[in-house]
Amino acid sequence: MVTAATLTPDATARQAAVNPSWRFSLVLGGGGMRGLAHVGVLRALEEHDWTPTEVVGTSIGSLLGAAWATGRYTVPEMEHISLGLRRRDIFQIAHADMAFKRMRSPALYRSEPLMELILRLVGDIAFKDLARRLIINSVDINSGTQMYWGLPGLEDVRVADAVFASCALPGFFAPHEIRGGYYVDGAIVDNLPVRIAASRGVDAVVAVNVGASSLLRADTQDAGFAAVYARGSEIVFQQAMEWHLRSWTKPPLLLVQPSVQQLPMMSFDHTRELMDEGHRATRMALETAGGAVRTAGGGIFPRRLVQIHVNRERCIGCGACVSYAPSGMFRMENGKAVGPDQPCEWSPVDGDFIRHCPTFAITARPAR
Repeated sequence: MVTAATLTPDATARQAAVNPSWRFSLVLGGGGMRGLAHVGVLRALEEHDWTPTEVVGTSIGSLLGAAWATGRYTVPEMEHISLGLRRRDIFQIAHADMAFKRMRSPALYRSEPLMELILRLVGDIAFKDLARRLIINSVDINSGTQMYWGLPGLEDVRVADAVFASCALPGFFAPHEIRGGYYVDGAIVDNLPVRIAASRGVDAVVAVNVGASSLLRADTQDAGFAAVYARGSEIVFQQAMEWHLRSWTKPPLLLVQPSVQQLPMMSFDHTRELMDEGHRATRMALETAGGAVRTAGGGIFPRRLVQIHVNRERCIGCGACVSYAPSGMFRMENGKAVGPDQPCEWSPVDGDFIRHCPTFAITARPAR
């Protein structure tokens, strides 16, 4: 383990030499163990000399963001720690609570193992003692108020408490008490809190979404309570993210979406794959759109040209695409949907109408 003073290479200094006034916030979203992809994200950012001014984290994004913000670990050390994680380090069934409290049991899993892990990673310190700036997203379970620990006036709170609260997905872990309130995973309101990051006066936001739910699943209904609940949460988080980003204007936002949705949320068997995919996706995003993000006045990146096609044999004329897509993109002719003739420029959050087509009649392919 190293201290903040001995971290090498000094990416912050190199970035400042390139453009001392350009600043960005890094937003790390939740997604269960898929969030280990964030470690690969940090590696790619470091390799490209992109050092965030601060990190905003939700759920596992708050845990890894907090570990980075302590300045105690290099990225290779974070990779080593991640590879050593086992299910028992986080998920231990709360047998006693369920046996004696039954339906009044606060959660499926015990709180103690998760808190022990958090304390090992971040220590017993407050936000004001961190080497790097950190904001953690949580929600008061009684009032529904979203709380961003680490903001001015909320810096004397213990980091470990805020991280636990942000990881406490209702039903999985019990709400956590902080200052007399009881807080849970901020993802239930906003899994990718880019707006609070944008409000901090930065020039850009880099956001990493590991909770995407667009992949078609099979047999979730037979996989048990935890799997069904996790899948439902995925869908809610994805819909909320798309809603929050639909009206995004500025600052420019680089949205990184590692291809991890095919992996189970609670799997510990794919850690290296997750980290490598986080690295790959971030590297590609930086190399294809990093320059545009640095110079753009707003918008979501990367952007690409796609050609939309409607399979008329599959189309049943329900009109869902007309209601979900931007106005004028689709029209109905002779009881069938007709898409645009010309290629469309897309950001990573466009195209939700494709998965809402009940017969999967719509496809989008890169324009040649």
